[in-house]
Amino acid sequence: MPSIPYEHGLILAAILFVCGLIGVLTRRNIVFVLMSLEIMLNACGLAFVVGSARWGHADGQIMFLMILTLAAAEVAVGLGLIIQMYRRFHTVDISVLSEMKG
Repeated sequence: MPSIPYEHGLILAAILFVCGLIGVLTRRNIVFVLMSLEIMLNACGLAFVVGSARWGHADGQIMFLMILTLAAAEVAVGLGLIIQMYRRFHTVDISVLSEMKG
């Protein structure tokens, strides 16, 4: 069974990362920003997996598991912040975060 060329996997990871970066920079809804961050994390994980397949080591797959753990923690903390923000301001727009003062 032929495998996918490594360059194609890295190009896909770069495209996903750029899409996530554009989402982080342009969106105002914090839910979409968190989803864009997830896309960026998955793009980094894909790059690690492609690199580990290229060199025949399992290090990239181990890093991908760490990235998944980090993504799960980010979702838990992010959703908690979204709930608190919605309770206080009744919106999930990022522009109201400038009003959050200690």
